Amino acid sequence: MEASHKLILSAIVACSLAMQPISAQTTKQAKDTIVDKSIVVPESMNKDLSDLLHDWQIDFSSFQNDCQQGSNVVFNDSIYIQRLHNMPSFMELSYNHVVRSYIDMYADRKRSQVAYMLALGDYYFPMFEQMLDKYGLPLELKYLPVIESALNPVAVSRVGATGLWQFMLKTGKGYGLEINSLVDERRDPIKSSEAAARYLKDLYSIYQDWNLVIAAYNCGPGNVNKAIARSGGKRDYWEIYFHLPRETRGYVPAFIAANYIMNYYADHNICPVRINDYVALDTVHVNEEIHLQQISDILDIPLTELRRLNPQFKRDIIPGNYKSYALNLPTKKMIAFIDQKDSITNYRRSEFLTHRLSTDRYISNNNNISTSSDGTYVYYKVRRGDNLSKIAQRNGVTVSQLKSWNNLKSSQITAGKRLIVNKRKIETPKSSPEESQTLLAQTDNEQHPAESRSVNQYYRVRKGDTLSGIAQKNNVTVSQLKEWNGLNSTKLSIGKNLIVQKKTVKIPSNTQTNGESYSAPGKTESSIISNYLKDQIGNSAASQQGLDENTDQPILDSEQTN
Repeated sequence: MEASHKLILSAIVACSLAMQPISAQTTKQAKDTIVDKSIVVPESMNKDLSDLLHDWQIDFSSFQNDCQQGSNVVFNDSIYIQRLHNMPSFMELSYNHVVRSYIDMYADRKRSQVAYMLALGDYYFPMFEQMLDKYGLPLELKYLPVIESALNPVAVSRVGATGLWQFMLKTGKGYGLEINSLVDERRDPIKSSEAAARYLKDLYSIYQDWNLVIAAYNCGPGNVNKAIARSGGKRDYWEIYFHLPRETRGYVPAFIAANYIMNYYADHNICPVRINDYVALDTVHVNEEIHLQQISDILDIPLTELRRLNPQFKRDIIPGNYKSYALNLPTKKMIAFIDQKDSITNYRRSEFLTHRLSTDRYISNNNNISTSSDGTYVYYKVRRGDNLSKIAQRNGVTVSQLKSWNNLKSSQITAGKRLIVNKRKIETPKSSPEESQTLLAQTDNEQHPAESRSVNQYYRVRKGDTLSGIAQKNNVTVSQLKEWNGLNSTKLSIGKNLIVQKKTVKIPSNTQTNGESYSAPGKTESSIISNYLKDQIGNSAASQQGLDENTDQPILDSEQTN
């Protein structure tokens, strides 16, 4: 009896040991033989080439080829298996018939798209590699945007995922990307690549398996965790394959196929498009509101090129008045941008940047608003309870402008008094930067039209000037300059006209006032998982921008050579 029990126990142990390699072999066979006709092809693969050519913002009309495009060559499975196995990859790039279906798609039906993406890769892949290497990630991940967006920086999926790396809004913000109505850094190749690298590194710290990481990148950690649970706790992508959403099942196979085709395209007679207009780039920080069309027209850079280099500005507006933004330009245009910045910011400004500072004057009591016969001046009749500060704010001007226009020595006003609250813009005549000049402004004094005039002496700001330096040269204080010119800070713009002296003189009404002049100064030239990711994993049901300050007075340009 005892011998019988030992015999049965030995048989059970032997069977158990024998089943272990069989189980491992079964897993290997699952990777090799998986067939799934219900998978959903990644969205980027369904986009028409004509639409992609438009979104890529590159002129391919003058491209040159180093080779001749031929017909696709189909190989035996053993060739694909060997080529994938031989690739110097830290990630597992296994072969099965689902992977084969994606290789056939790229090599045959999408071969023209692959030819263009190879050209785009010359521009984007170095950026991706730099960020992946910075965070110690496998460089093969640079092909993830191939299946995510077809290397389209302005791609938007049907659920709102945006950019090369297809970040959802919440995920993008969770990884520090700025997203608002004018700027979307999910479309910025460099910033979005760094955010993607951080996200991928955080995912790997959870799963310790790159196939699961790629799956979680596509459908979210919550869905991957569900698939693991439904499979009985298995943590191999191919073993949880049928528990994943249909949209994600084809994701890893498509990624493996993208790695294959980007390395073995020549063996399938795919000839890369070679672009001749890639140029060296440089970056400048912009601190003023500028429209890309202003830069395009002044510097003679095609708007499409500016958009391609700066896809993060989704409305073509750089809100530099809000914060400093980096602008990418061809290196050969950088000096021109710096030298002509003032011309750029003022070029057709009211046409491209239409937001008004204040609209209070439109909803004020119309009985108190009037204009001069020639439309030069806008008058306001003071009401009880008014003060200069409120009137200035309501009309989008400064208190110092109201005082200057109305020859007021204090801020006291009486009800019933008519004040000039606005003036039409008068263009300042241009002069060369080598010349010094005095710009005079004459105030229409409603109470004493023939007895006195307020004469303002102006100085045009040059490169290198500071407010304190200008104040010292003109024997005034910085606070006086700020008050006279309605300045809230000490920042100056080259070409801006500043009031540097104010005098009141009594003259006959028909006499032309000549301004004082002076010589202008000489010309001077993470391994820690983010809070967002924790929240996402914990949620098992997660789903997928007036009045010009320079026209305080009608301006007469009096020139004096140095």
